[in-house]
Amino acid sequence: MHASLRSLLRLLQQEKEIVEIRAEVDPCLEMAEIHRRVIDQGGPALLFTRVKGSRFPVVTNLFGTRRRVELALGTRPEELVHKAVHALPGLLPLKPGKLWRERDWIFGFAKAGMKRVPSGPVLDVRHTDFNLLELPALTGWQEDGGPFVTLPLVYTEHPDSKEHNLGMYRMQIFGPKQTGMHWQIHKGGGFHYHAAEQQGKELPVTVFLGGPPALILAAIAPLPEMLPELLFASFLMGDKLGRVEVETQAHALIAQAEFALCGRVLPGVRRPEGPFGDHYGYYSWVHDFPVFDVQQVYHRKDAVYPATVVGKPRQEDYFIGEYLQKVLAPLFPLVMPGVQDLWTYAETGFHALAGAIVRESYHREALAHAFRILGEGQLTLTKFLLVSDVPADLQEFNSFFENILARFDPARDLLIINDTSMDTLDYTGRSFNRGSKAVITGLGQPVRQLARQYAAGPIAGIDKIKPYCGGCLILSGTSFSQEPELGSRLLQQAGGQLEEWPLVILVDDAGQIEDRTSFLWTVFTRFDPANDIYAAAETARNKIRYRGPVLIDARMKPWYPAELAPRQDLVEQVDRRWEELFRM
Repeated sequence: MHASLRSLLRLLQQEKEIVEIRAEVDPCLEMAEIHRRVIDQGGPALLFTRVKGSRFPVVTNLFGTRRRVELALGTRPEELVHKAVHALPGLLPLKPGKLWRERDWIFGFAKAGMKRVPSGPVLDVRHTDFNLLELPALTGWQEDGGPFVTLPLVYTEHPDSKEHNLGMYRMQIFGPKQTGMHWQIHKGGGFHYHAAEQQGKELPVTVFLGGPPALILAAIAPLPEMLPELLFASFLMGDKLGRVEVETQAHALIAQAEFALCGRVLPGVRRPEGPFGDHYGYYSWVHDFPVFDVQQVYHRKDAVYPATVVGKPRQEDYFIGEYLQKVLAPLFPLVMPGVQDLWTYAETGFHALAGAIVRESYHREALAHAFRILGEGQLTLTKFLLVSDVPADLQEFNSFFENILARFDPARDLLIINDTSMDTLDYTGRSFNRGSKAVITGLGQPVRQLARQYAAGPIAGIDKIKPYCGGCLILSGTSFSQEPELGSRLLQQAGGQLEEWPLVILVDDAGQIEDRTSFLWTVFTRFDPANDIYAAAETARNKIRYRGPVLIDARMKPWYPAELAPRQDLVEQVDRRWEELFRM
């Protein structure tokens, strides 16, 4: 597909999928508010050509619809992976005739790789004294700690093996020559830095902005450990990735990038980073992170700065994640035999909820596959895992959820794992990077008919009662601050009224849950399994047997970060300017 950002921009112009905004726009808050409104409406990509305080134009919302993701990458990668996975069992033992019959997808994979090129547009302009404050980096939310680079392609190499990583880690601009480097736990670049720091060495880092769109998807893809990101990007492109060697730089530069920021991260140096309104839909707080010192900057002579805005779903990351999962899903059974299908839910920030269809050929085999999933790459950060052996379309969450609940026996099917790691951006655990996990299995034949209407009368302390789907009841009443133990009280005093519902969820306002997106976001970003799941239980030696109903307290807790919402004066300002901005 596209070898550069320019190629994609030309196609978007041809397809009328991009709008040029010629009025001056401030990258501090205003640009993000415009972007959010457009993506909410399923609108086009945006090219801001007059950016306050910067000579560089900005493009956002490149991937804000399924169609634009397909325009950027096409359907070929998904088709090739499906063909390869279905053909592999029949290829052994290898014979020339078999290989020839499968030449289409084999040649497709064979095109992937790197190639050295003598020069490239990224070398048009070279700065040894570049001021990072000249970049049109966005401040997305009013409580953010400053401007952030939100689509950085951070390239590092392991100090010993030289294996590479391309990741996307937000970068807060601290000053003319320095940014933060938000290496979260279980991220490849962070592993490289840890290894260098253990040896007392600085880690060379090159940050690319722009280039082939496939790089953005490769950088955020939850790839198996053995699959290099640049190779995956080349596969998505359908061609080799051109790189140019520069004598003074530690890494080859991607020839078609818009910008390349070259520098180092020193061992033992940390600086407070944040706050930042992130893709969970809340602010992440200030924490100490490594620091990136920029020494040289290269860019095209007419460079375009790519950016995105994150926040409550659905944002661009939703559509990127959906595409990547469709491409990678056929590979999971190869990497994890017995796992037939796997999906993580973008509405929850991906790590907070995953669903899986697994093989159950002997007693509790499904549990073994659940542990396998929780031990694989970035899936180790999964907080809540739903597992079934009943075939289902995992993307149709409600029907899959009902399959689970119809078969759910808490005594057998609820496992809570205490004191685990947790995604850096998930603050539901009671300390940074730490929390717990839960696995619910729903296997074999149904054990109940699912209730779909509530008719058991009022409940003390509860003002709204609303079924979400079969077997799942939503309640709201007093806040956590007013009554922290409401969940426990409900099971003690109203357990009989709730007994036909295998899962009860306590939220702040049941009326705000109107669809799948609001349900998944409201519930799974607001509880920690070990602290916020309630159920009657019996303990016999080391075995815990839970009894239903199971209640999840998904109310906001006082120590959670604030939900993201735009400042009212900014909303009014963009209201006033709307016609001016989109005047053709």
